[in-house]
Amino acid sequence: MTDETLIKNDIIAEHGLTPDEYYKVTEILGRNPNLVELGIFSVMWSEHCSYKSSRHWLKRLPTEAPWVIQGPGENAGVIDIGDGQAAIFKMESHNHPSFIEPYQGAATGVGGILRDVFTMGARPIANMNALRFGHPDDERTRHLVSGVVSGIGGYGNCVGVPTVGGECNFHHAYDGNILVNAMTVGVADGDKIFYSAAAGIGNSVVYVGSKTGRDGIHGATMASAEFTDNAEEKRPTVQVGDPFTEKLLIEACLELMLTDSIVAIQDMGAAGLTSSSVEMASKGKVGIELDMDLVPVRERGMSPYEIMLSESQERMLMVIKPGSEITAREIFQRWGLDFEIIGLVTDTNHLVLKSGAQTVCDIPVPPLVSEAPIYERSWVQPPPPAPLPTSTLADKIPIEDTLLKMMSTPNLCSRRWIWEQYDHMVMADTIQRPGGDAAVVRVHGTEKALAITTDCTPRYCAADPFEGGRQTVAEAWRNLISVGARPLAVTDNLNFGNPERPEVMGQFVRCIEGMAEACEYLDFPVVSGNVSLYNETNGSAILPTPAIGGVGLIANVENMTSIVLPSDNHLFVVGRTEGHIGASIWLHEIEGIEAGNPPPVVLEIERKNGEFIHQCIKDDVITACHDISDGGLLVALAEMALAGRCGADITVEPDGIPLSHYCFGEDQGRYLVATRDKIIITEMAKRFGIELSYLGKSGGNTLTVNKRASISLNSLRDAHEGWFPEYMAG
Repeated sequence: MTDETLIKNDIIAEHGLTPDEYYKVTEILGRNPNLVELGIFSVMWSEHCSYKSSRHWLKRLPTEAPWVIQGPGENAGVIDIGDGQAAIFKMESHNHPSFIEPYQGAATGVGGILRDVFTMGARPIANMNALRFGHPDDERTRHLVSGVVSGIGGYGNCVGVPTVGGECNFHHAYDGNILVNAMTVGVADGDKIFYSAAAGIGNSVVYVGSKTGRDGIHGATMASAEFTDNAEEKRPTVQVGDPFTEKLLIEACLELMLTDSIVAIQDMGAAGLTSSSVEMASKGKVGIELDMDLVPVRERGMSPYEIMLSESQERMLMVIKPGSEITAREIFQRWGLDFEIIGLVTDTNHLVLKSGAQTVCDIPVPPLVSEAPIYERSWVQPPPPAPLPTSTLADKIPIEDTLLKMMSTPNLCSRRWIWEQYDHMVMADTIQRPGGDAAVVRVHGTEKALAITTDCTPRYCAADPFEGGRQTVAEAWRNLISVGARPLAVTDNLNFGNPERPEVMGQFVRCIEGMAEACEYLDFPVVSGNVSLYNETNGSAILPTPAIGGVGLIANVENMTSIVLPSDNHLFVVGRTEGHIGASIWLHEIEGIEAGNPPPVVLEIERKNGEFIHQCIKDDVITACHDISDGGLLVALAEMALAGRCGADITVEPDGIPLSHYCFGEDQGRYLVATRDKIIITEMAKRFGIELSYLGKSGGNTLTVNKRASISLNSLRDAHEGWFPEYMAG
């Protein structure tokens, strides 16, 4: 062992450890750590890797169902989709790196989530994303949007996995801390799932993929701290990706997985070789010994500290069966990738690192995981939102003018400028492209498909975190229902500010409680996810943003619908409209204020209405469907009309509700549907006990409301399609 040296307090602080945490390290080791050991403890005990502020509350989320094969705790979640097949998926953040270096930050976020999925034996079939940027007027926003979208497209397109949808919103709360959440879905045979627990004393530990460089060192630590004005100085902690190498790595790993050679496999993600080796050893209850001199490196003179903490991309760690080394090496060399046996599995329960003739690290593995600090941080109930005004100028604006303005705002305009930069048709299985409620991707060679969505309404979570947490789950559920899918499970990405502030921790706690209740009631378990805290700059936090990635199954693609409005159909609203405008986008965009409680989520009604819609789609009763959310009824109708290039003539009867509230309120649990036969749907609604309101018929090239407010589809399309290209060209 190298000489123990007393590490100065400033070095400890730079590694993100508190004095108490450092003292605990010395107790575990029975001595002072050296710098390599300090670095390993710092990343394994970072917020990003240990979930020390959130683990206590995450246990409240439901994670089990008969169709769940693997819940949280592995690289990704796994669910049964029938016929001996499984869907494997996860969502995670790359927020801080994307703010510092938007192209590489977003690109490597995509690369990392892809590896989490194919590590488990799945071929990735779809990427999604959930993006949050600052106000469009902020001087950095245009640059960040351009870089992030280019990074996502550049990586996903080159690696050959379609990016099939997502969401993108703007709010000044993200001016100093954008959010880039990436999701990947893959498909595998249910009996060929690969896990990360190392096993077999004496088995070879193998490094594969790209060489290790100095990029990304301290990435996990950086992701576990809030920003200050010197964020640009952290640029060296951002990883650099190579999608072409990632594609080779996918094919090589999937080929090796056919040979029955792999005992365990783990992506080198956050904290790189440190986290992969520690997690494999911990899950397998074994030790691992590594020789630092055998690790493939890009640069001369790299120290063990740098090698262990590097977050260079496109790398994997494996434990393989005895006698498989030659076969495995041949496969990876044929794909032009590094393959090196760098260590072995031991019975010591220690992580031992050697370099030359010296042991440069010797740490017991269990404390790196089991004794990571867990903090039950103080929290307070978030304060109520500002009260709604008794009257607003927005009520007096003609609804046709309001609709045109809303459809051209940054948060409701078309995202075509974004998704046209993504290859959403590669692999030729994409059935529904971006722009609808959920993307739909065929399970190759079958008649079934997976529906995929990402959702969150941060303004609801800010106004009332409990209702906001319930709503983000309910909306993801509705979006899957709307295309004909049976919702199966979710992955989450919980983005919040500094948990050491009780008001922020209160947002986190209440969002979790709301999400848990909704997931439980809707049989929509959480099978994987990520927590991203300290998303704030100089004490100014983002809106609470618990993004949800939902996956559902369409048993037969013949039983599927979309938002595309056909002509000569009857239009109905499923669910009750009460004109709820609290925390609505109408109030924000037209009146310029954020006030009021969000609309309540009644889970019994959500489930009942959703099951009704699912049956209607299965029985071919409805021809188009759209969940009513941001912007309310008229925005949903406009989106359907633009998608189908078909107008509509509707009559609404607010029954004492202001017309603008009726048209733009965001009451939950509602769907807008089109049908050829209004008698059948009316009879079904009575049988199901569903509230159904008749609106009118589709057809023509205008939207007309109550025979007087009329907007041409051309005007609507110009307003809807124009904002993004004009902004990005500015």
